[in-house]
Amino acid sequence: MSRLVKICGLKDAAGFDAAIAAGADFVGFVFFAPSPRYVTSVEAQELSLRHAGGPQRVGLFVNPSLDEVDDVLKDISLDILQVHGTKEQVQALRLRFGRPVWHALGVESEQEFPAQDDTADGYIVEAKPPPGAMRPGGNAVQADWDLLAKFRPAKPWLLAGGLNPANVARALAITGAPGADVSSGVERAPGEKDPGLIRAFIEAAKQG
Repeated sequence: MSRLVKICGLKDAAGFDAAIAAGADFVGFVFFAPSPRYVTSVEAQELSLRHAGGPQRVGLFVNPSLDEVDDVLKDISLDILQVHGTKEQVQALRLRFGRPVWHALGVESEQEFPAQDDTADGYIVEAKPPPGAMRPGGNAVQADWDLLAKFRPAKPWLLAGGLNPANVARALAITGAPGADVSSGVERAPGEKDPGLIRAFIEAAKQG
């Protein structure tokens, strides 16, 4: 079975073009200033316009206000909103903008699995951030794959956290996740994507 792949944190033409050429299903832009992968909405739109159609565009937000998201959407058309925040924020964004909202979750136990009737349209699932982390996600911390082998939500989900071309096939095999989301695992330096690693990651995930 071919898995879905999201390449997140794209901020330059080389990385964006590589993700498109290699067959990514989703490309992600980070609208969170503390991240080394941060882009403005105008910068994201310039990248997005390099290729018409293709992968769905995903915007990552952290505890955003409705106005913050609205300002971004004035510059770039996003297919999906990915949110680190509360269930209430997820619901408010779905109602306001009428497009799918993925809830980013840090999971360490089965008690933290979302309810089957949860309102999110999908999930990005990773480990909780380490102590002292400045970001709620994207910290390259590997999730508990054995725990997530029990995760069977009613909505689609992507596995994230500590993935790279060498381990993604095994991670997907263990967890049974429909796909993978990667950022730092395809970088040569924080925020600097490596086209070769992007191609290798997508190939490994799709063939795993």
